[in-house]
Amino acid sequence: MMMKAKGPRHSRLQSKRSSSATLVLAMLLMLSFVLLLLLALGIFSLPIVSDAPSKANDLASFARKAVTRSGELGQRGDQWTEVISWEPRAFVHHNFLSKEECDYLIDLAKPHMEKSTVVDSGTGQSKDSRVRTSSGTFLKRGRDKVIRNIEKRIADFTFIPVEHGEGLQVLHYEVGQKYEPHFDYFQDEFNTQNGGQRIATVLMYLSDVEEGGETVFPAAVGNFSSVPWYNELSECGKKGLSVKPKMGDALLFWSMKPDASLDPSSLHGGCPVIKGNKWSSTKWVRVNEYKI
Repeated sequence: MMMKAKGPRHSRLQSKRSSSATLVLAMLLMLSFVLLLLLALGIFSLPIVSDAPSKANDLASFARKAVTRSGELGQRGDQWTEVISWEPRAFVHHNFLSKEECDYLIDLAKPHMEKSTVVDSGTGQSKDSRVRTSSGTFLKRGRDKVIRNIEKRIADFTFIPVEHGEGLQVLHYEVGQKYEPHFDYFQDEFNTQNGGQRIATVLMYLSDVEEGGETVFPAAVGNFSSVPWYNELSECGKKGLSVKPKMGDALLFWSMKPDASLDPSSLHGGCPVIKGNKWSSTKWVRVNEYKI
Protein backbone atom coordinates (compact mmCIF):
# COMPACT_ATOMS: atom_id res chain seq x y z
CA MET A 1 0.00 0.00 0.00
CA MET A 2 1.33 3.36 -0.97
CA MET A 3 1.49 6.07 1.74
CA LYS A 4 0.31 9.51 0.71
CA ALA A 5 2.76 12.26 1.29
CA LYS A 6 1.82 14.86 3.93
CA GLY A 7 0.71 17.98 2.14
CA PRO A 8 0.87 21.69 2.96
CA ARG A 9 -2.50 21.53 4.78
CA HIS A 10 -1.15 19.09 7.36
CA SER A 11 1.92 21.25 7.91
CA ARG A 12 -0.23 24.33 8.50
CA LEU A 13 -2.38 22.48 11.06
CA GLN A 14 0.67 21.25 12.93
CA SER A 15 2.12 24.77 12.94
CA LYS A 16 -1.16 26.16 14.28
CA ARG A 17 -1.22 23.63 17.15
CA SER A 18 2.37 24.48 17.98
CA SER A 19 1.53 28.21 18.10
CA SER A 20 -1.46 27.57 20.41
CA ALA A 21 0.66 25.52 22.76
CA THR A 22 3.29 28.27 22.81
CA LEU A 23 0.59 30.89 23.61
CA VAL A 24 -0.83 28.82 26.49
CA LEU A 25 2.66 28.29 27.90
CA ALA A 26 3.39 32.01 27.66
CA MET A 27 0.16 32.85 29.49
CA LEU A 28 0.97 30.38 32.27
CA LEU A 29 4.44 31.85 32.64
CA MET A 30 2.99 35.38 32.78
CA LEU A 31 0.42 34.32 35.41
CA SER A 32 3.16 32.74 37.50
CA PHE A 33 5.23 35.91 37.26
CA VAL A 34 2.28 38.09 38.39
CA LEU A 35 1.58 35.73 41.31
CA LEU A 36 5.21 35.84 42.42
CA LEU A 37 5.18 39.63 42.16
CA LEU A 38 2.04 39.90 44.34
CA LEU A 39 3.58 37.56 46.90
CA ALA A 40 6.75 39.63 46.98
CA LEU A 41 4.79 42.86 47.50
CA GLY A 42 2.64 41.31 50.23
CA ILE A 43 -0.60 42.05 48.35
CA PHE A 44 -1.53 38.41 48.14
CA SER A 45 -0.75 35.64 50.60
CA LEU A 46 -1.23 31.92 50.49
CA PRO A 47 -3.07 30.22 53.39
CA ILE A 48 -0.67 28.54 55.80
CA VAL A 49 -2.13 26.04 58.22
CA SER A 50 0.53 26.64 60.85
CA ASP A 51 -0.36 30.35 60.93
CA ALA A 52 -3.93 29.72 62.19
CA PRO A 53 -3.11 30.10 65.93
CA SER A 54 -1.39 33.40 65.21
CA LYS A 55 -4.42 34.69 63.30
CA ALA A 56 -6.71 33.55 66.10
CA ASN A 57 -4.59 35.49 68.59
CA ASP A 58 -4.82 38.58 66.37
CA LEU A 59 -8.63 38.30 66.27
CA ALA A 60 -8.80 37.85 70.04
CA SER A 61 -6.62 40.93 70.51
CA PHE A 62 -8.91 42.93 68.19
CA ALA A 63 -11.99 41.77 70.13
CA ARG A 64 -10.43 42.80 73.45
CA LYS A 65 -9.68 46.27 72.06
CA ALA A 66 -13.26 46.60 70.78
CA VAL A 67 -14.67 45.60 74.16
CA THR A 68 -12.37 48.07 75.91
CA ARG A 69 -13.48 50.90 73.61
CA SER A 70 -17.12 49.95 74.12
CA GLY A 71 -16.59 50.01 77.86
CA GLU A 72 -15.22 53.54 77.66
CA LEU A 73 -18.38 54.74 75.92
CA GLY A 74 -20.79 52.49 77.80
CA GLN A 75 -22.30 49.28 76.44
CA ARG A 76 -24.54 50.03 73.46
CA GLY A 77 -25.81 46.51 72.76
CA ASP A 78 -26.43 45.13 69.28
CA GLN A 79 -26.20 47.92 66.72
CA TRP A 80 -27.95 47.76 63.37
CA THR A 81 -29.64 50.14 60.96
CA GLU A 82 -33.23 49.69 59.84
CA VAL A 83 -34.69 51.30 56.72
CA ILE A 84 -38.21 52.49 57.59
CA SER A 85 -39.08 54.69 54.61
CA TRP A 86 -37.88 55.95 51.22
CA GLU A 87 -40.42 58.80 51.09
CA PRO A 88 -39.06 60.46 53.16
CA ARG A 89 -35.68 58.74 53.38
CA ALA A 90 -35.67 57.60 57.00
CA PHE A 91 -33.55 55.13 58.97
CA VAL A 92 -33.35 53.97 62.60
CA HIS A 93 -29.91 53.17 64.03
CA HIS A 94 -30.67 50.90 66.98
CA ASN A 95 -28.56 51.35 70.13
CA PHE A 96 -26.84 54.39 68.71
CA LEU A 97 -26.22 55.75 72.22
CA SER A 98 -25.41 53.92 75.44
CA LYS A 99 -27.54 54.35 78.56
CA GLU A 100 -24.65 56.23 80.18
CA GLU A 101 -24.53 58.69 77.26
CA CYS A 102 -28.31 59.21 77.42
CA ASP A 103 -28.19 59.88 81.16
CA TYR A 104 -25.21 62.20 80.70
CA LEU A 105 -27.02 64.39 78.15
CA ILE A 106 -30.13 64.58 80.35
CA ASP A 107 -28.14 65.52 83.46
CA LEU A 108 -26.17 68.11 81.50
CA ALA A 109 -29.32 69.72 80.11
CA LYS A 110 -31.66 69.64 83.13
CA PRO A 111 -30.44 72.82 84.88
CA HIS A 112 -30.86 74.88 81.68
CA MET A 113 -34.24 73.76 80.32
CA GLU A 114 -36.56 76.48 78.99
CA LYS A 115 -39.85 76.59 77.10
CA SER A 116 -39.26 75.43 73.51
CA THR A 117 -39.83 77.87 70.65
CA VAL A 118 -40.45 77.62 66.91
CA VAL A 119 -39.09 79.62 63.97
CA ASP A 120 -41.31 82.31 62.47
CA SER A 121 -41.25 81.65 58.72
CA GLY A 122 -41.82 85.33 58.01
CA THR A 123 -39.06 86.85 60.13
CA GLY A 124 -36.78 83.88 60.81
CA GLN A 125 -36.90 84.69 64.52
CA SER A 126 -37.77 82.32 67.37
CA LYS A 127 -41.20 82.64 68.91
CA ASP A 128 -43.41 80.91 71.47
CA SER A 129 -46.12 78.69 70.04
CA ARG A 130 -48.82 76.30 71.23
CA VAL A 131 -47.83 73.82 68.51
CA ARG A 132 -44.68 73.02 70.52
CA THR A 133 -45.17 72.56 74.23
CA SER A 134 -41.92 70.88 75.28
CA SER A 135 -38.95 72.38 77.10
CA GLY A 136 -35.38 72.28 75.84
CA THR A 137 -31.85 73.65 75.74
CA PHE A 138 -28.87 73.67 73.38
CA LEU A 139 -25.46 72.11 74.02
CA LYS A 140 -22.64 73.76 72.10
CA ARG A 141 -20.99 71.67 69.41
CA GLY A 142 -17.76 70.08 70.64
CA ARG A 143 -18.52 71.08 74.23
CA ASP A 144 -16.74 68.10 75.82
CA LYS A 145 -15.32 64.67 75.00
CA VAL A 146 -18.63 62.80 75.32
CA ILE A 147 -20.42 65.21 73.01
CA ARG A 148 -17.53 65.17 70.53
CA ASN A 149 -17.71 61.35 70.41
CA ILE A 150 -21.46 61.47 69.76
CA GLU A 151 -21.05 64.13 67.07
CA LYS A 152 -18.34 62.10 65.36
CA ARG A 153 -20.69 59.09 65.39
CA ILE A 154 -23.43 61.22 63.83
CA ALA A 155 -21.01 62.34 61.10
CA ASP A 156 -20.16 58.69 60.38
CA PHE A 157 -23.89 57.81 60.29
CA THR A 158 -24.87 60.63 57.91
CA PHE A 159 -21.60 60.88 55.90
CA ILE A 160 -21.71 64.64 56.55
CA PRO A 161 -18.80 66.41 58.34
CA VAL A 162 -19.14 67.35 62.01
CA GLU A 163 -18.68 71.03 61.06
CA HIS A 164 -22.01 70.98 59.19
CA GLY A 165 -23.96 70.21 62.37
CA GLU A 166 -25.70 72.60 64.72
CA GLY A 167 -25.33 72.17 68.47
CA LEU A 168 -27.25 69.34 70.11
CA GLN A 169 -30.71 70.28 71.33
CA VAL A 170 -32.03 68.30 74.32
CA LEU A 171 -35.83 68.17 74.65
CA HIS A 172 -38.16 67.07 77.43
CA TYR A 173 -41.84 66.21 76.95
CA GLU A 174 -44.10 65.65 79.96
CA VAL A 175 -47.59 64.09 79.85
CA GLY A 176 -49.73 65.91 77.31
CA GLN A 177 -46.82 67.76 75.70
CA LYS A 178 -46.32 67.45 71.94
CA TYR A 179 -44.98 69.01 68.75
CA GLU A 180 -47.46 69.40 65.91
CA PRO A 181 -46.37 68.23 62.40
CA HIS A 182 -43.81 70.60 60.89
CA PHE A 183 -40.81 70.74 58.56
CA ASP A 184 -37.22 70.99 59.76
CA TYR A 185 -36.13 72.80 56.61
CA PHE A 186 -36.41 76.60 56.54
CA GLN A 187 -38.84 78.61 54.45
CA ASP A 188 -37.07 81.93 55.02
CA GLU A 189 -33.74 83.38 53.91
CA PHE A 190 -32.62 84.58 57.34
CA ASN A 191 -31.92 81.12 58.82
CA THR A 192 -30.04 79.81 55.77
CA GLN A 193 -27.37 82.52 55.85
CA ASN A 194 -25.19 80.41 58.15
CA GLY A 195 -24.65 76.90 56.78
CA GLY A 196 -27.41 76.94 54.19
CA GLN A 197 -30.50 74.75 54.33
CA ARG A 198 -31.04 71.93 56.81
CA ILE A 199 -30.48 68.75 54.84
CA ALA A 200 -31.05 66.11 57.53
CA THR A 201 -32.10 65.52 61.13
CA VAL A 202 -30.81 62.96 63.63
CA LEU A 203 -33.28 62.48 66.49
CA MET A 204 -31.85 60.46 69.38
CA TYR A 205 -34.16 59.01 72.02
CA LEU A 206 -32.70 59.44 75.52
CA SER A 207 -35.49 57.58 77.34
CA ASP A 208 -38.23 55.04 76.82
CA VAL A 209 -41.82 56.28 76.91
CA GLU A 210 -44.51 54.14 78.49
CA GLU A 211 -47.24 55.34 76.14
CA GLY A 212 -47.42 57.90 73.34
CA GLY A 213 -44.61 60.24 72.32
CA GLU A 214 -44.10 58.64 68.89
CA THR A 215 -42.41 60.50 66.07
CA VAL A 216 -45.00 60.48 63.27
CA PHE A 217 -44.65 61.21 59.53
CA PRO A 218 -48.21 61.91 58.36
CA ALA A 219 -47.17 62.55 54.72
CA ALA A 220 -44.91 59.50 54.37
CA VAL A 221 -45.56 57.06 51.54
CA GLY A 222 -45.81 53.44 52.68
CA ASN A 223 -47.76 50.77 54.50
CA PHE A 224 -47.98 52.13 58.03
CA SER A 225 -49.64 48.98 59.42
CA SER A 226 -46.66 46.80 58.47
CA VAL A 227 -44.80 47.56 61.71
CA PRO A 228 -45.16 44.68 64.22
CA TRP A 229 -46.14 47.00 67.09
CA TYR A 230 -48.84 48.94 65.17
CA ASN A 231 -51.53 48.09 67.74
CA GLU A 232 -49.31 49.55 70.50
CA LEU A 233 -49.32 53.01 68.89
CA SER A 234 -51.39 55.88 70.23
CA GLU A 235 -54.16 57.30 68.05
CA CYS A 236 -51.75 60.06 67.00
CA GLY A 237 -49.11 57.49 66.08
CA LYS A 238 -51.55 55.68 63.79
CA LYS A 239 -51.96 58.75 61.60
CA GLY A 240 -48.82 58.01 59.62
CA LEU A 241 -45.47 56.24 59.62
CA SER A 242 -44.38 56.23 63.28
CA VAL A 243 -41.29 55.48 65.34
CA LYS A 244 -41.68 54.51 69.00
CA PRO A 245 -39.15 56.13 71.35
CA LYS A 246 -36.59 53.64 72.63
CA MET A 247 -33.64 54.71 74.76
CA GLY A 248 -30.45 54.78 72.70
CA ASP A 249 -32.07 54.58 69.25
CA ALA A 250 -31.42 57.32 66.67
CA LEU A 251 -33.78 58.29 63.86
CA LEU A 252 -32.17 59.80 60.76
CA PHE A 253 -34.43 61.42 58.17
CA TRP A 254 -33.62 63.68 55.25
CA SER A 255 -35.41 66.99 54.67
CA MET A 256 -33.99 67.25 51.17
CA LYS A 257 -34.16 64.83 48.26
CA PRO A 258 -31.03 63.55 46.45
CA ASP A 259 -31.59 66.24 43.78
CA ALA A 260 -31.31 68.91 46.55
CA SER A 261 -35.00 69.87 46.39
CA LEU A 262 -37.00 70.14 49.62
CA ASP A 263 -38.91 66.98 50.55
CA PRO A 264 -42.52 67.68 51.68
CA SER A 265 -42.88 64.04 52.77
CA SER A 266 -40.44 64.84 55.64
CA LEU A 267 -43.34 66.50 57.47
CA HIS A 268 -43.17 65.11 61.02
CA GLY A 269 -44.38 65.69 64.54
CA GLY A 270 -44.04 64.52 68.12
CA CYS A 271 -47.18 62.81 69.43
CA PRO A 272 -48.43 63.78 72.91
CA VAL A 273 -46.92 61.79 75.76
CA ILE A 274 -49.75 59.81 77.38
CA LYS A 275 -47.82 58.09 80.15
CA GLY A 276 -44.26 58.66 81.37
CA ASN A 277 -41.65 61.19 80.23
CA LYS A 278 -39.90 61.63 76.90
CA TRP A 279 -36.32 62.85 76.63
CA SER A 280 -34.67 63.27 73.23
CA SER A 281 -31.77 65.04 71.57
CA THR A 282 -31.82 66.54 68.08
CA LYS A 283 -28.94 67.24 65.74
CA TRP A 284 -29.77 69.31 62.66
CA VAL A 285 -27.29 69.01 59.80
CA ARG A 286 -26.73 71.74 57.21
CA VAL A 287 -25.73 71.65 53.54
CA ASN A 288 -22.61 73.71 54.27
CA GLU A 289 -20.38 74.37 57.28
CA TYR A 290 -22.31 75.81 60.22
CA LYS A 291 -20.23 78.37 62.10
CA ILE A 292 -20.71 78.45 65.89
